[in-house]
Amino acid sequence: MTERIIDLRFHGRGGQGAWTASILLARAAIMEGKHAQSFPFFGPERSGAPVEAFARISGEEIELHSKVYEPDYVVVIDPTLLAQVPETIIAGTNTKTKLIVNTREDGATVAKKLGFKGKVWTLAATDLAREVIGRPIANTAMLGALICVTNLVKLDSLFTEVINQFGERIGERNVTVIQRAHDEVKQHA
Repeated sequence: MTERIIDLRFHGRGGQGAWTASILLARAAIMEGKHAQSFPFFGPERSGAPVEAFARISGEEIELHSKVYEPDYVVVIDPTLLAQVPETIIAGTNTKTKLIVNTREDGATVAKKLGFKGKVWTLAATDLAREVIGRPIANTAMLGALICVTNLVKLDSLFTEVINQFGERIGERNVTVIQRAHDEVKQHA
C-alpha cells in the first residue's frame, strides 16, 4: 500500500450498517498493519434517515481528522438515496472516483441519473443479503463489492473481522454474502 491516504465515503440510512461497514473495513486494514480511521456523520436522526460514514486507509500514520470531502471511493448501500440525495452522493467526486452502488440498475443508468463521470460498479446487494442472510441488510455485501474493486484489504482479513463482530453463526452467513458479492459485482464504464 502506498503512503497516500485512500478516502472512502459510505451512504446509507440509519440502521443499515453504513458505519458498521466502515468499522469492519478499518479493522481489517489495521489487522494487516495499515493505518485506518472509521467514523460516522449523523445527528439525532431516526432509523431510516440518510447517514454517511467514512473510512481512511494508508500505509502511513493518518493525521487528518475531518469528514471525507473528496472520496476516492463512494459506496451507496441504499439505492433510494440516488433519487433522494444525488448531490450528496456525488459531492467532491471527480473522474477518478469510483462509485459502488447497491442497485438492480446498470452502471450507465446510475451514472446518467447522477451526472457522475467516474467508473461505476453495481450489485443487487439487498437481494443477495435477503437470499443468504434472510434480511435485507446489504452493508456486508457492499463490502465484498468494495474489496473486489479496491483490493484495500484481503478478503480473509475482512472475514476474520466479520466473525469477530457478529459471532460464528451470523458471521458465517455474512462471510458467504461478502464472497458472493465480491464475485458478482459488475463494472460499467
